[in-house]
Amino acid sequence: MKISNLAKSIAPSSTLAITAKAKALKESGIDVVGFGAGEPDFDTPLHISKAAKIAIDEGFTKYTPASGTISLKEAVAKKFELENGVHYAPSQIVVSNGAKHSLINAFMAILDSGDEVILPAPFWLSYPEMIKMANGIAKTVQTKKENNFKLTPQELEEAITEKTCAIVLNSPSNPTGVVYSRDELKALADVAVKHDLWIVSDEIYEYLVYDDAEHTCIASLSEEIYNHTITINGLSKGFAMTGWRIGFLAAPQQVASAAANIQSHATSNPNSIAQRAADAALIGGREFVDEMLVEFAKRRDYLYNALVSIDGFDVIKPHGAFYCFVDISDLYGKTFEGIEIDSAATLAALLLDKANVAVVPCADFAAPNCIRLSYAIDLDSIKKGVEYIQKFVSSLK
Repeated sequence: MKISNLAKSIAPSSTLAITAKAKALKESGIDVVGFGAGEPDFDTPLHISKAAKIAIDEGFTKYTPASGTISLKEAVAKKFELENGVHYAPSQIVVSNGAKHSLINAFMAILDSGDEVILPAPFWLSYPEMIKMANGIAKTVQTKKENNFKLTPQELEEAITEKTCAIVLNSPSNPTGVVYSRDELKALADVAVKHDLWIVSDEIYEYLVYDDAEHTCIASLSEEIYNHTITINGLSKGFAMTGWRIGFLAAPQQVASAAANIQSHATSNPNSIAQRAADAALIGGREFVDEMLVEFAKRRDYLYNALVSIDGFDVIKPHGAFYCFVDISDLYGKTFEGIEIDSAATLAALLLDKANVAVVPCADFAAPNCIRLSYAIDLDSIKKGVEYIQKFVSSLK
């Protein structure tokens, strides 16, 4: 039987593959430290879970409007107004089954076959596959280490063609952990506006910023930029609600209406019970977020300082999200039991098989010389995992 060319062209997720293999090893009794996780290891706050239980008890288990309940869209709009200084009407917001779904909706709403979307690399590995699913073409622009892996206005200008429709910006970034400053985002957005491009701004790690870094909502920078921006966000990372699957986009009305129409045929509404939980999350205080951030900062400091001390590791200090991004190319040519280190993928495979540590090789993130380590695991596990890595690397010849 036939399988579509589109389906055959979609690459599997290497992060999910690594996580699945590490889980299988753990279940077989092997003590594996997994640095692959892209989700907070904290429980969802109790008041949010209680809101979901009340929704069940009250029978709130029917269809809702496809783009989300009015109360939740009003809560999202209020969040943008109070926290980001940008106004959206509830009709400009589409609540979806996670931020991934919001991204798919956005790309399907704006892309025609053959339209190009600029992706600053390194990037989250799902972006190009999502663009492909919407019949677009992902155009990778390699950023430079000396620029802290941030796209410059000149690099953006040089990448734009007559086929360019949009650019994706992700700050704080997965996998690098870098955070663009307000001025850096303004300069990029001005170029996008000049060329009449859509800016797809993935702000899912908004709350997870450290030191003196500040998150900037791109749509808040000017009216023109607002009219060119599709903001993607959700509750997974900031509220430890990955499994609840609630994300949202906020956009000019024509995009929001198109995305809502697409979603109505694809999935209908997001889970009704999860929407009630999301209401509670957004309306409630941010004490949990602040507490989680303090813990993440401790873990980041330990992991970063430990990785920097390993010979052959070139580590960028993250100021957002919960990942450390490491260039391991200085290890190329070294061997372990006759196996030469010639890529990050080779090192990652050896670390898992020989050192019982799972890290994510970043070829699918357009960074084949790098690995990503998540510090969304407890500090004791981080300490143990780093010890395993140090011992393994020191054994290379």
